[in-house]
Amino acid sequence: MHVPPLHHLVFVTALAVALGACASLQPTACRQGEQALVQDTLYLGTGKPQGGVVTPQEWDDFLQGTVTPRFPQGLSVLPASGQWRGADGAIVRENSYLLQLVHPDDEASDQSVGAIAAAYKSRFQQEAVLRARSRACVSF
Repeated sequence: MHVPPLHHLVFVTALAVALGACASLQPTACRQGEQALVQDTLYLGTGKPQGGVVTPQEWDDFLQGTVTPRFPQGLSVLPASGQWRGADGAIVRENSYLLQLVHPDDEASDQSVGAIAAAYKSRFQQEAVLRARSRACVSF
C-alpha cells in the first residue's frame, strides 16, 4: 500500500480548509455596540461597447430608478478609474463608479444586489460587473 508523504496530506488538508472558507462568509465577532452586516461593493464601468460613456444623467436615473428603491436606507457612490482585462484579452481603462451597500446578511438583500448588477450590465451593455462582498462591523 502506498502512503502519500506527510507534506502532501498537510497541503491537501490546508487546501480543503481554505476552499471551505470561501464557500460562505464566516460570522464576524463584532465589538460591543457594533452590528454585523455585509458590505457589497459593485464596480460599475462607464464605457459603452458601442462607444460613449454612461452620462451623469443616465447614472442618476439608474440610481434613482434601480438602486434606491432596493436600498432606500442608504448607499455610497465613489467615482473611480481603473482597468480590467476583457474577454478578448485587451486591457480596458475607464472611469467607473464604486457602489457601496451595507445591509443585513439575508436572501432579499443578496438578491437585490444581484439584481442591481444584472440591471446595470443589461442597461449599459457591460461585459461584467465586479461584486466584492465582505463582512463588516458597523455602528451608528
